[in-house]
Amino acid sequence: MNDKIEKLKKQYHDIPIPEELDDVVAKALSSHPRKKKSYIWPSAIAAAAMIFITTVNVSPDAANAMAKIPVLGKVVEVITFDELKQEEKHSRIDVKTPSISGLENKGLQTSLNEKYIKENEQLYEHFKKEMKTLQKGEKGNVAVSSGYDIMTDTDDLLVVHRYVEESRASTSSINQYDTIDKKHEVLVTLPSLFKDKSYIKVISENIKQQMKGQMKHEEGKIYWLTEEDMDPFKEIAENQSFYITKDHKLRIVFDKYKVAPGYMGNIEFEIPTDVISNLLVGKRYIH
Repeated sequence: MNDKIEKLKKQYHDIPIPEELDDVVAKALSSHPRKKKSYIWPSAIAAAAMIFITTVNVSPDAANAMAKIPVLGKVVEVITFDELKQEEKHSRIDVKTPSISGLENKGLQTSLNEKYIKENEQLYEHFKKEMKTLQKGEKGNVAVSSGYDIMTDTDDLLVVHRYVEESRASTSSINQYDTIDKKHEVLVTLPSLFKDKSYIKVISENIKQQMKGQMKHEEGKIYWLTEEDMDPFKEIAENQSFYITKDHKLRIVFDKYKVAPGYMGNIEFEIPTDVISNLLVGKRYIH
């Protein structure tokens, strides 16, 4: 078997390599994704891949050298770090804790992951304390669920949505969004998108228009807008919950009961870009 491997190695090394191949590979590696695309012949790509794979497999020195070459394109992932389930006294809790990996900015990555762990630890501790207050034989009838999903995952942005739903006599929910610039490795906040605080009034007025339009044309839609309502919507918070879609649109989010009756659930409004374009710091995220 070893003799056969050696013969294969010799045959491989005896294959003449076209002089132009180095140029083709160099161009492929140096091309920038935003520049005009260059067409590379599939045969050249296959030859380059064969040389790369065989060299790394045959030569340990080559493999060590390749390990020092930076990876083209970061792989930022979100996985479930931990999941905790418990049932007690007719009550239950189910929390999933996300964990981000792949960021070179370890400070940002660590702070986010530690925040996720701490939030779910607090949920669990609160649940245990509540169970301890129940008398023997008393039923809690409490359900707590916490999880996450990925709202946006592009070359530029990662949006992690975390939610908490609590059910007692009624159901409440809390939604949080972390928007991460994957290339610059910074956390994007709502104020950071705009030149000044004028966005608060402009976005709020647009949302009111959308609310009125929905109530007029869609049966069953109700929003708290008038002074007759207990807590009418006036304007968004400076750090209102938001996320940016894969299509580079801004969505403003309200938790259940914040601007409408509970049966309406969580509320989202997509803000037309032309309404806020003059207020934006730039067009990198929203356009």
